[in-house]
Amino acid sequence: MKRAKATKSTPVKPVAKKAAKKAAQKATATTGKTTGVAKKATGTIKKAAAASKKAAPAKTAAAKKAAPAKTVGKKAAPAKTVAKKAAPTQAAPKKAVVESHAALVRRARRINRELAEVYPYAHPELDFENPFQLVIATVLSAQTTDLRVNQTTPGLFAKYPTPEDLAAANPEEVEEILRPTGFFRAKTKSVIGLSKALVEDFGGEVPGRLEDLVKLPGVGRKTAFVVLGNAFGRPGITVDTHFGRLVRRWQWTDETDPDKVEAAVGALFPKSEWTMLSHHVIFHGRRICHARKPACGACPIAPLCPAYGEGETDPEKARKLLKYEKGGFPGQRLNPPQSYLDAGGIPAPPLGAG
Repeated sequence: MKRAKATKSTPVKPVAKKAAKKAAQKATATTGKTTGVAKKATGTIKKAAAASKKAAPAKTAAAKKAAPAKTVGKKAAPAKTVAKKAAPTQAAPKKAVVESHAALVRRARRINRELAEVYPYAHPELDFENPFQLVIATVLSAQTTDLRVNQTTPGLFAKYPTPEDLAAANPEEVEEILRPTGFFRAKTKSVIGLSKALVEDFGGEVPGRLEDLVKLPGVGRKTAFVVLGNAFGRPGITVDTHFGRLVRRWQWTDETDPDKVEAAVGALFPKSEWTMLSHHVIFHGRRICHARKPACGACPIAPLCPAYGEGETDPEKARKLLKYEKGGFPGQRLNPPQSYLDAGGIPAPPLGAG
Protein backbone atom coordinates (compact mmCIF):
# COMPACT_ATOMS: atom_id res chain seq x y z
CA MET A 1 0.00 0.00 0.00
CA LYS A 2 2.79 2.42 0.68
CA ARG A 3 4.49 1.85 -2.69
CA ALA A 4 1.35 2.47 -4.59
CA LYS A 5 1.05 5.96 -3.10
CA ALA A 6 4.62 6.82 -3.96
CA THR A 7 4.29 5.67 -7.56
CA LYS A 8 1.20 7.85 -8.16
CA SER A 9 2.72 11.13 -6.82
CA THR A 10 6.00 11.06 -8.87
CA PRO A 11 4.52 12.24 -12.26
CA VAL A 12 3.38 15.54 -10.74
CA LYS A 13 6.89 16.85 -10.25
CA PRO A 14 7.85 17.29 -13.95
CA VAL A 15 4.67 19.17 -14.70
CA ALA A 16 5.31 21.59 -11.81
CA LYS A 17 8.86 22.22 -13.03
CA LYS A 18 7.69 23.06 -16.53
CA ALA A 19 5.06 25.45 -15.18
CA ALA A 20 7.63 27.13 -13.01
CA LYS A 21 10.00 27.58 -15.95
CA LYS A 22 7.24 29.17 -18.07
CA ALA A 23 6.30 31.57 -15.25
CA ALA A 24 9.93 32.53 -14.81
CA GLN A 25 10.32 33.19 -18.53
CA LYS A 26 7.22 35.40 -18.58
CA ALA A 27 8.41 37.37 -15.56
CA THR A 28 11.81 37.89 -17.17
CA ALA A 29 10.20 39.18 -20.38
CA THR A 30 7.96 41.54 -18.38
CA THR A 31 10.90 42.83 -16.39
CA GLY A 32 12.82 43.46 -19.59
CA LYS A 33 10.00 45.44 -21.05
CA THR A 34 9.63 47.46 -17.84
CA THR A 35 13.35 48.14 -17.84
CA GLY A 36 13.13 49.33 -21.44
CA VAL A 37 10.27 51.68 -20.61
CA ALA A 38 12.15 52.99 -17.60
CA LYS A 39 15.22 53.60 -19.75
CA LYS A 40 13.10 55.48 -22.28
CA ALA A 41 11.50 57.60 -19.50
CA THR A 42 14.92 58.35 -18.08
CA GLY A 43 16.07 59.50 -21.51
CA THR A 44 13.03 61.79 -21.86
CA ILE A 45 13.67 63.33 -18.42
CA LYS A 46 17.32 63.97 -19.34
CA LYS A 47 16.26 65.68 -22.59
CA ALA A 48 13.71 67.91 -20.74
CA ALA A 49 16.34 68.87 -18.19
CA ALA A 50 18.77 69.80 -20.95
CA ALA A 51 16.08 71.90 -22.69
CA SER A 52 15.26 73.74 -19.45
CA LYS A 53 18.94 74.52 -18.92
CA LYS A 54 19.13 76.00 -22.41
CA ALA A 55 15.95 78.07 -21.83
CA ALA A 56 17.17 79.39 -18.46
CA PRO A 57 19.84 81.74 -19.88
CA ALA A 58 17.32 83.14 -22.35
CA LYS A 59 14.89 83.95 -19.52
CA THR A 60 17.66 85.49 -17.47
CA ALA A 61 18.74 87.63 -20.41
CA ALA A 62 15.16 88.72 -21.07
CA ALA A 63 14.70 89.54 -17.42
CA LYS A 64 17.89 91.59 -17.39
CA LYS A 65 16.80 93.47 -20.51
CA ALA A 66 13.33 94.13 -19.01
CA ALA A 67 14.81 95.34 -15.71
CA PRO A 68 15.55 98.91 -16.94
CA ALA A 69 11.86 99.34 -17.71
CA LYS A 70 11.10 98.89 -14.01
CA THR A 71 13.77 101.43 -13.19
CA VAL A 72 12.19 103.92 -15.59
CA GLY A 73 8.88 103.36 -13.82
CA LYS A 74 10.53 104.25 -10.51
CA LYS A 75 11.98 107.42 -12.00
CA ALA A 76 8.52 108.43 -13.26
CA ALA A 77 7.06 108.10 -9.76
CA PRO A 78 7.86 111.72 -8.72
CA ALA A 79 5.42 112.89 -11.41
CA LYS A 80 2.65 111.34 -9.33
CA THR A 81 3.94 113.21 -6.29
CA VAL A 82 3.82 116.49 -8.23
CA ALA A 83 0.25 115.77 -9.22
CA LYS A 84 -0.66 115.16 -5.58
CA LYS A 85 0.91 118.46 -4.56
CA ALA A 86 -0.99 120.33 -7.26
CA ALA A 87 -4.33 118.77 -6.31
CA PRO A 88 -5.13 121.16 -3.39
CA THR A 89 -5.22 124.14 -5.80
CA GLN A 90 -8.44 122.78 -7.28
CA ALA A 91 -11.26 123.76 -4.94
CA ALA A 92 -13.79 121.04 -4.39
CA PRO A 93 -17.23 122.05 -5.70
CA LYS A 94 -19.65 123.09 -2.98
CA LYS A 95 -22.62 120.86 -2.51
CA ALA A 96 -25.88 122.61 -3.21
CA VAL A 97 -27.89 122.94 -0.04
CA VAL A 98 -31.64 123.01 -0.51
CA GLU A 99 -33.25 125.22 2.14
CA SER A 100 -36.91 124.82 2.83
CA HIS A 101 -39.14 127.88 3.00
CA ALA A 102 -39.64 127.39 6.74
CA ALA A 103 -35.87 127.19 7.29
CA LEU A 104 -35.37 130.34 5.19
CA VAL A 105 -37.92 132.22 7.25
CA ARG A 106 -36.21 131.18 10.48
CA ARG A 107 -32.76 132.15 9.21
CA ALA A 108 -33.93 135.50 7.79
CA ARG A 109 -35.69 136.48 11.01
CA ARG A 110 -32.72 135.46 13.09
CA ILE A 111 -30.46 137.65 10.94
CA ASN A 112 -32.80 140.59 11.51
CA ARG A 113 -32.76 140.00 15.27
CA GLU A 114 -28.97 139.85 15.28
CA LEU A 115 -28.75 143.09 13.28
CA ALA A 116 -31.21 144.78 15.66
CA GLU A 117 -28.77 144.09 18.49
CA VAL A 118 -25.82 145.41 16.48
CA TYR A 119 -27.66 148.53 15.25
CA PRO A 120 -30.24 149.46 17.91
CA TYR A 121 -29.91 153.07 16.74
CA ALA A 122 -30.63 152.32 13.04
CA HIS A 123 -32.54 155.15 11.39
CA PRO A 124 -33.10 156.83 8.01
CA GLU A 125 -29.84 158.52 7.12
CA LEU A 126 -31.45 161.61 5.63
CA ASP A 127 -31.88 164.74 7.75
CA PHE A 128 -35.49 165.92 7.87
CA GLU A 129 -37.91 167.67 10.20
CA ASN A 130 -41.22 166.96 8.46
CA PRO A 131 -42.74 164.83 5.67
CA PHE A 132 -42.12 167.53 3.05
CA GLN A 133 -38.40 167.70 3.79
CA LEU A 134 -38.17 163.90 3.80
CA VAL A 135 -39.86 163.42 0.42
CA ILE A 136 -37.68 166.12 -1.17
CA ALA A 137 -34.48 164.72 0.36
CA THR A 138 -35.35 161.19 -0.79
CA VAL A 139 -35.92 162.34 -4.37
CA LEU A 140 -32.56 164.14 -4.30
CA SER A 141 -30.74 161.03 -2.98
CA ALA A 142 -30.97 159.28 -6.36
CA GLN A 143 -27.51 158.73 -7.90
CA THR A 144 -25.68 160.30 -4.96
CA THR A 145 -24.93 159.71 -1.29
CA ASP A 146 -27.13 160.59 1.65
CA LEU A 147 -24.20 162.60 2.97
CA ARG A 148 -24.18 164.86 -0.08
CA VAL A 149 -27.94 165.33 0.17
CA ASN A 150 -27.70 166.18 3.88
CA GLN A 151 -25.03 168.74 3.12
CA THR A 152 -27.22 170.32 0.40
CA THR A 153 -30.73 170.41 1.82
CA PRO A 154 -30.05 172.92 4.66
CA GLY A 155 -29.51 175.65 2.06
CA LEU A 156 -32.50 174.52 0.01
CA PHE A 157 -34.96 174.44 2.92
CA ALA A 158 -33.62 177.67 4.38
CA LYS A 159 -34.66 179.42 1.16
CA TYR A 160 -37.75 177.33 0.31
CA PRO A 161 -39.22 175.96 3.58
CA THR A 162 -42.68 175.00 2.25
CA PRO A 163 -44.17 173.35 -0.83
CA GLU A 164 -45.64 176.71 -1.83
CA ASP A 165 -42.21 178.37 -1.72
CA LEU A 166 -40.49 175.69 -3.76
CA ALA A 167 -43.36 175.51 -6.26
CA ALA A 168 -42.88 179.22 -7.04
CA ALA A 169 -39.05 179.06 -7.10
CA ASN A 170 -36.83 180.18 -9.97
CA PRO A 171 -35.51 176.93 -11.53
CA GLU A 172 -32.06 178.40 -12.17
CA GLU A 173 -31.64 179.33 -8.54
CA VAL A 174 -32.73 175.86 -7.41
CA GLU A 175 -30.33 174.27 -9.92
CA GLU A 176 -27.43 176.17 -8.42
CA ILE A 177 -28.30 174.93 -4.94
CA LEU A 178 -28.71 171.33 -6.08
CA ARG A 179 -25.60 171.22 -8.26
CA PRO A 180 -23.52 169.23 -5.68
CA THR A 181 -26.00 166.34 -5.79
CA GLY A 182 -25.48 165.62 -9.50
CA PHE A 183 -28.14 165.52 -12.23
CA PHE A 184 -29.22 168.85 -10.76
CA ARG A 185 -31.36 169.95 -13.72
CA ALA A 186 -33.52 166.82 -13.69
CA LYS A 187 -33.75 166.97 -9.89
CA THR A 188 -34.75 170.60 -9.97
CA LYS A 189 -37.58 169.79 -12.37
CA SER A 190 -38.72 166.94 -10.10
CA VAL A 191 -38.77 168.85 -6.79
CA ILE A 192 -40.49 171.91 -8.27
CA GLY A 193 -43.05 169.71 -10.04
CA LEU A 194 -43.57 167.67 -6.86
CA SER A 195 -44.14 170.84 -4.84
CA LYS A 196 -46.66 172.13 -7.35
CA ALA A 197 -48.55 168.81 -7.22
CA LEU A 198 -48.67 168.97 -3.41
CA VAL A 199 -50.08 172.49 -3.53
CA GLU A 200 -52.59 171.83 -6.32
CA ASP A 201 -53.74 168.31 -5.45
CA PHE A 202 -53.16 167.82 -1.72
CA GLY A 203 -53.52 171.27 -0.16
CA GLY A 204 -49.78 171.66 0.36
CA GLU A 205 -49.56 168.48 2.48
CA VAL A 206 -47.70 165.27 1.78
CA PRO A 207 -50.24 162.44 1.42
CA GLY A 208 -49.95 159.41 3.66
CA ARG A 209 -51.08 156.79 1.16
CA LEU A 210 -48.89 154.79 -1.22
CA GLU A 211 -51.22 155.22 -4.19
CA ASP A 212 -51.13 159.02 -3.78
CA LEU A 213 -47.40 159.31 -3.20
CA VAL A 214 -46.41 157.42 -6.34
CA LYS A 215 -48.38 159.94 -8.44
CA LEU A 216 -46.00 162.73 -7.44
CA PRO A 217 -43.18 163.65 -9.89
CA GLY A 218 -39.96 161.77 -9.05
CA VAL A 219 -41.61 159.52 -6.46
CA GLY A 220 -41.51 155.74 -6.89
CA ARG A 221 -42.28 152.91 -4.51
CA LYS A 222 -38.89 153.16 -2.79
CA THR A 223 -39.31 156.85 -2.01
CA ALA A 224 -42.94 156.31 -1.03
CA PHE A 225 -42.01 153.61 1.50
CA VAL A 226 -39.25 155.77 2.98
CA VAL A 227 -41.81 158.52 3.56
CA LEU A 228 -44.57 156.21 4.81
CA GLY A 229 -42.31 154.31 7.19
CA ASN A 230 -40.38 157.24 8.64
CA ALA A 231 -42.76 160.19 8.44
CA PHE A 232 -46.09 158.41 9.00
CA GLY A 233 -45.12 155.24 10.86
CA ARG A 234 -46.65 153.00 8.23
CA PRO A 235 -44.64 149.84 7.46
CA GLY A 236 -42.78 149.63 4.20
CA ILE A 237 -39.71 147.94 2.71
CA THR A 238 -37.12 150.22 1.14
CA VAL A 239 -35.31 148.39 -1.65
CA ASP A 240 -32.24 150.48 -2.38
CA THR A 241 -28.88 149.32 -3.77
CA HIS A 242 -27.63 148.06 -0.40
CA PHE A 243 -30.85 146.26 0.48
CA GLY A 244 -31.07 144.44 -2.84
CA ARG A 245 -27.41 143.42 -2.76
CA LEU A 246 -27.54 141.96 0.75
CA VAL A 247 -30.78 140.01 0.47
CA ARG A 248 -29.40 138.31 -2.65
CA ARG A 249 -26.08 137.66 -0.92
CA TRP A 250 -27.98 136.09 1.99
CA GLN A 251 -30.08 134.08 -0.50
CA TRP A 252 -33.37 135.46 0.72
CA THR A 253 -34.25 135.91 -2.94
CA ASP A 254 -32.55 135.88 -6.33
CA GLU A 255 -34.83 138.57 -7.77
CA THR A 256 -33.27 141.76 -9.13
CA ASP A 257 -36.39 143.82 -9.88
CA PRO A 258 -37.02 146.08 -6.83
CA ASP A 259 -40.76 145.38 -6.76
CA LYS A 260 -40.18 141.60 -6.85
CA VAL A 261 -37.48 141.88 -4.17
CA GLU A 262 -39.91 143.82 -2.00
CA ALA A 263 -42.59 141.15 -2.40
CA ALA A 264 -40.22 138.22 -1.80
CA VAL A 265 -38.62 139.68 1.32
CA GLY A 266 -41.91 141.03 2.66
CA ALA A 267 -43.26 137.47 2.68
CA LEU A 268 -40.53 136.41 5.14
CA PHE A 269 -41.38 138.95 7.87
CA PRO A 270 -44.38 140.33 9.72
CA LYS A 271 -45.48 143.62 8.19
CA SER A 272 -44.80 145.43 11.47
CA GLU A 273 -41.05 144.73 11.05
CA TRP A 274 -40.65 146.00 7.49
CA THR A 275 -39.45 149.54 8.21
CA MET A 276 -36.82 148.64 10.81
CA LEU A 277 -35.77 145.63 8.75
CA SER A 278 -34.93 148.04 5.93
CA HIS A 279 -32.83 150.20 8.26
CA HIS A 280 -30.98 147.21 9.71
CA VAL A 281 -30.08 145.79 6.31
CA ILE A 282 -29.05 149.15 4.84
CA PHE A 283 -26.95 150.02 7.91
CA HIS A 284 -25.17 146.69 7.67
CA GLY A 285 -24.54 147.10 3.95
CA ARG A 286 -22.98 150.51 4.44
CA ARG A 287 -20.80 149.61 7.42
CA ILE A 288 -19.70 145.97 7.12
CA CYS A 289 -21.15 144.05 4.17
CA HIS A 290 -19.65 146.18 1.40
CA ALA A 291 -20.24 145.50 -2.28
CA ARG A 292 -16.66 144.88 -3.39
CA LYS A 293 -14.91 143.75 -0.23
CA PRO A 294 -17.21 142.74 2.63
CA ALA A 295 -15.61 142.57 6.07
CA CYS A 296 -16.53 138.92 6.69
CA GLY A 297 -14.09 138.56 9.57
CA ALA A 298 -15.86 141.31 11.52
CA CYS A 299 -19.42 140.34 10.62
CA PRO A 300 -21.76 139.52 13.52
CA ILE A 301 -23.96 137.30 11.36
CA ALA A 302 -21.17 135.32 9.66
CA PRO A 303 -22.48 131.93 10.90
CA LEU A 304 -25.82 132.64 9.21
CA CYS A 305 -24.41 133.96 5.93
CA PRO A 306 -24.13 131.58 2.95
CA ALA A 307 -21.74 134.02 1.28
CA TYR A 308 -19.21 134.06 4.14
CA GLY A 309 -15.70 134.08 2.70
CA GLU A 310 -16.39 136.34 -0.27
CA GLY A 311 -14.58 139.11 1.58
CA GLU A 312 -11.77 139.48 4.10
CA THR A 313 -12.02 136.78 6.78
CA ASP A 314 -9.03 137.77 8.90
CA PRO A 315 -10.51 139.62 11.92
CA GLU A 316 -7.76 142.24 12.15
CA LYS A 317 -7.81 143.05 8.44
CA ALA A 318 -11.62 142.98 8.38
CA ARG A 319 -11.88 145.56 11.18
CA LYS A 320 -9.92 148.00 9.05
CA LEU A 321 -12.68 147.86 6.45
CA LEU A 322 -15.45 149.03 8.79
CA LYS A 323 -17.09 152.38 8.08
CA TYR A 324 -18.92 155.15 9.91
CA GLU A 325 -19.43 154.61 13.64
CA LYS A 326 -18.20 151.00 13.41
CA GLY A 327 -14.87 152.24 12.15
CA GLY A 328 -14.74 155.43 14.20
CA PHE A 329 -15.64 157.73 11.30
CA PRO A 330 -18.33 160.44 10.93
CA GLY A 331 -21.76 159.29 9.76
CA GLN A 332 -23.93 160.68 6.98
CA ARG A 333 -26.32 162.87 8.96
CA LEU A 334 -25.43 166.34 10.13
CA ASN A 335 -28.17 166.02 12.75
CA PRO A 336 -28.39 162.33 13.72
CA PRO A 337 -30.71 161.07 16.46
CA GLN A 338 -29.44 161.06 20.04
CA SER A 339 -29.37 157.25 20.15
CA TYR A 340 -26.79 157.29 17.36
CA LEU A 341 -24.63 159.78 19.22
CA ASP A 342 -24.94 157.76 22.43
CA ALA A 343 -23.61 154.71 20.57
CA GLY A 344 -20.48 156.59 19.58
CA GLY A 345 -21.72 157.99 16.29
CA ILE A 346 -20.14 161.17 14.94
CA PRO A 347 -22.19 163.78 13.02
CA ALA A 348 -21.26 164.43 9.40
CA PRO A 349 -19.49 167.70 8.58
CA PRO A 350 -21.39 170.44 6.71
CA LEU A 351 -20.77 171.09 3.02
CA GLY A 352 -17.33 172.60 2.41
CA ALA A 353 -16.06 171.79 5.89
CA GLY A 354 -13.58 169.24 4.55
